[in-house]
Amino acid sequence: MDSSTPDPLATPLSADEIERYRRHILLPEIGGSGQQKLKSAHVLVIGAGGLGAPILEYLAAAGIGTLGIMDDDRVSLSNLQRQVIHDTGTIGEMKTKSAREAIARLNPHVRAVDFEDRFSADWARQHLARFNVLIDGSDNFDTRYAAADAAEQAGIPLVTGAVGRFDGSLTVLKPYETGPDGVRHPGYRDLFPEKPPEGLIPACAQAGVVGALTGVIGTLMAMEAIKLLTGIGEPLVGRLMLYDALAARFDIIKYRRRKA
Repeated sequence: MDSSTPDPLATPLSADEIERYRRHILLPEIGGSGQQKLKSAHVLVIGAGGLGAPILEYLAAAGIGTLGIMDDDRVSLSNLQRQVIHDTGTIGEMKTKSAREAIARLNPHVRAVDFEDRFSADWARQHLARFNVLIDGSDNFDTRYAAADAAEQAGIPLVTGAVGRFDGSLTVLKPYETGPDGVRHPGYRDLFPEKPPEGLIPACAQAGVVGALTGVIGTLMAMEAIKLLTGIGEPLVGRLMLYDALAARFDIIKYRRRKA
């Protein structure tokens, strides 16, 4: 499935949808045709946690037709400081179920599909071809490498991001395509050739994280997905966006494909 061409035979926008998405449709860059592309799209989000929560909420609000939600964890009280798609009443529920119910309340036009699994190469071989875009909001390098490999093999773009205590980053990967210079776009291993040693980067459960930070990075990731699906703007391909919350500063680092 080509990310740039969601199903053109999707059901036309209803009167309710036209009103709901009016602010999108007013934008010449998106318009009715762009909104139709969003409605036709199938997007898989790995993780319904800190990054996944704002990603899922904003993509659901934007009118993505089908949202896949992948997570094998349950909602806990300590999640609620940042995982805003869940609430106190969903503590103990599977995150996929909690997120799906929140999406239904937010936008009944979106079809949410749960996958109570961990992302793996085997799972990707069976299911990933159904999606136009993969978004990785996971919190570990094993999943990030697996997602990058699977997206490259399937030929679909990957939006990947990460957060630390007060900082975050994101990029877009399309290593199956070449740029204007005829060189293949870089992949995840061009950016991170090797997984950091165990324990070098502590998880947020040990180091802590500012809740609003996941909202900043997650919404930027949702924006990149919307750009990819509608064909507007310049996605962060070959560019790593860094955000320092304490300094209120964004930086961009360009990176290229490494020579074999």
